[in-house]
Amino acid sequence: MTQAPETLAPSRRARRDAGVSGAPVAPDTQPADDVAEEATDAGATLVAAREATRGEKWRERVESAWRSTARVGRAVAEVIRPLGWVLIASTVVVWWLALAFGWEEFLVAAAVLSAVIVLCVAFLFGRTSYDIELDLTRTHVVVGERAVGGLTLVNNTSRTILPSEVVLPVGAGRGVFQVPRLAPAQEHEEVFAIPTSRRGVLSVGPVSVRRGDPLGLFERTNDRRQAVDLYVHPRTTSLDGLSLGHLRDLEGLPAQHLSRDDVSFHALREYQPGDDLRHVHWKSTARVGEVMVRQYEETRRSHFVVGLSTHPDEYRDPEEFEVAISAAASVGLRALRDSRILDARTQHGPVRSITARRFLDELSMLEHSRPRSGGVVALAGSIAAHAPQAAVVVLVTGSKTDAADLRLACSRLPLGVRALAIVADSRVDAPALKRIGEADVVTIGDLDQLPRAVRKVLS
Repeated sequence: MTQAPETLAPSRRARRDAGVSGAPVAPDTQPADDVAEEATDAGATLVAAREATRGEKWRERVESAWRSTARVGRAVAEVIRPLGWVLIASTVVVWWLALAFGWEEFLVAAAVLSAVIVLCVAFLFGRTSYDIELDLTRTHVVVGERAVGGLTLVNNTSRTILPSEVVLPVGAGRGVFQVPRLAPAQEHEEVFAIPTSRRGVLSVGPVSVRRGDPLGLFERTNDRRQAVDLYVHPRTTSLDGLSLGHLRDLEGLPAQHLSRDDVSFHALREYQPGDDLRHVHWKSTARVGEVMVRQYEETRRSHFVVGLSTHPDEYRDPEEFEVAISAAASVGLRALRDSRILDARTQHGPVRSITARRFLDELSMLEHSRPRSGGVVALAGSIAAHAPQAAVVVLVTGSKTDAADLRLACSRLPLGVRALAIVADSRVDAPALKRIGEADVVTIGDLDQLPRAVRKVLS
């Protein structure tokens, strides 16, 4: 029989000697205790990982159950009205007294209260499948006008719908309409009017159908229609003949004024002493037999800028701010009617003024602001940076703006610009006109004073 080589199987004595002498031990000679300890550690790690996974899943389940419970609780709380909470609490107290002391009177009272609650809850069940149509005849009105609208409810189901209430929120308030019992295919119409006492944007809707019990313990609402925005525009006044000055410009718009020298040809006329011979039309002169010269329409630069300061420290009270907005709106509308390029700005940037309606819509949403950069002086600097080619600039501010700030603001405007400042001051009874630097300053206490003040500037 052949013996195995000694190099393949070292003897136990050789391995012990190697360990004593410090020679390295082969990896397969690791002690059994170390292997068992590593296996134990691996098992403990695996168990800990499984426990952590179970803990995470348990936490997720608890959180999900808590969210579901909170959602159900909020839904229940929205259904119960204050009187319902009082009755429920009273019922619980009466039941406790009846069971704790054995009083039959309280037991009867608790049973009656419980029956009332159950009967009132029954009124919440059922569907109110109305087809609702909300129609506002005008979505843009002026302060003081009434916005008239209609609300139509149609029962397009095959069953009768019991009486209910329809709630129509309008801004911070709301209107409630009683809807009678509607048979299939029957409709009900309600007409309403919304008074407007201040400028702003009112959200009309969403229309919601409310179901509840006769005692008012419980209430359930369903939104059935999206809200409609009602724009309440500021008051404006007509400014006739608002020609605060133009600059002649090759790229401007032709005006109604005729000129002897410009680039927009209008017609031919007879020669008058003083006409430039360079404008003689020789062909027409030869045909007519009289000297004919060209007549032109003046082309004027029409870039009109309205700067409205919204800094609250420049206004004495909210009424002054409303007068300032109305004045800026009146001037801007006149510029748009004259087909001029209107650029309206506040401290926070431009006010969109593509059309008259869009311009008034933007002013309806305007509120007080406290910009970091300052008041009317910062506004003038912004106008100079963004509208250097402006022909006319109108600055509108409040009565707490002093003359030094107005002078500094007008000095920041582009060179050659015709400047006008309108100051809203609720203390004045008649418009006042003064000159600060190169600008005309008009002080008004009410919007009705603005046309007379503008006529003073033009005279």
